[in-house]
Amino acid sequence: MLAGIWAEPRPARPPVRVWRDWTLSSALVVISVVEMLLRDDRAWAPLLVGVSVVVAACLLYRRTRPLAAVTVAFGTVLAFDIARIAVIDASGLLGTAGLLVLPYALLRWGAGREVALGLAVILTWIPVTLVAEPTSPAEKAAGYGFFLFSAALGAAVRYRTRSHDRDIEQVRLRQRNELARELHDTVGHHVSAIAVQAQAGRALAAADPKRALATLVTIEEEASRTLREMRALVGALRDGTDAELAPRRGVVDIRRLTRPGGEVLGVRVQVSGDAEAVEPAVGTALYLIAAEAVTNATRHARGATGVTVGVTASHSRVHLRVHDDGEATTTSSPHAGYGLRGMAERANLLGGTLRAGPDPDGGWSVDASLPRTMRPS
Repeated sequence: MLAGIWAEPRPARPPVRVWRDWTLSSALVVISVVEMLLRDDRAWAPLLVGVSVVVAACLLYRRTRPLAAVTVAFGTVLAFDIARIAVIDASGLLGTAGLLVLPYALLRWGAGREVALGLAVILTWIPVTLVAEPTSPAEKAAGYGFFLFSAALGAAVRYRTRSHDRDIEQVRLRQRNELARELHDTVGHHVSAIAVQAQAGRALAAADPKRALATLVTIEEEASRTLREMRALVGALRDGTDAELAPRRGVVDIRRLTRPGGEVLGVRVQVSGDAEAVEPAVGTALYLIAAEAVTNATRHARGATGVTVGVTASHSRVHLRVHDDGEATTTSSPHAGYGLRGMAERANLLGGTLRAGPDPDGGWSVDASLPRTMRPS
């Protein structure tokens, strides 16, 4: 733990010096000069004002060079207090009260080793100044308390800011994962369909030109839909909003996955129960899971002749089953892994479950069970 604290880097992007910093430093110098002019004893006036000027100047560098500011300011006052004990008979000026700001800045903007070294300087100075300025035990406790409170406040603000930045980064990471899932499940599905249709069109080009032409029309429709959804994704990335990442789809759209067999793997869809009355988010998840499962079967099911998609709605849940009759295997393409992960994430986010793997009766099955209504977040 101590090694981690020692290696702690400085917080990024410290605030730049603004007019308020100059105003604070100037005010401390003016207060010191006015106080000196009002005193009867001005024997050590240049020294006293000089110490206040050094402290005020160090405040200007408290964010960008916190250790240097603490070392110079407290080192100057430490030397002054040692001189007070040994030679000088004079008390400090009110302008040195700016020292209270430096422990805060040290803990807020310093690196781990800078904090440790700076605190050592401060804790060395405090007992010396209490000897130079005799005080009661209560005043000594208050003196320590002021500076330790300033340091604790800086540490608290630093921790709170870091926690806030970490939360923002988590939100950004979650958004990137959502965008990646949307890209894979929507655009990736359409691109896979285009590739499959193109393969079928090439096979039919010589034997049945009319069916080949119909395949080209299907490819054009899929490409146009893909372009629209890609634009929606790019718009969400550019605007940074929580707008819909893709057009909303539902259970009714699952029927559009139906296609006859032949050159392309056939897909048969059956919907039973009141499945279309589920919440829009659940319907969208069902469609995207079904589309991804069909795409995986088309691309990876060896020896398959057809895919069956079944949607069954009960009183509280909706069940989806996608089954192909290909060769059952526990291995799959690495590209399919992203799809399986995305399907599982969609089901879990809505409080559902998903299982994908070889079916005991042969082939490969994807079984998802989702609540009809979204669980409260």
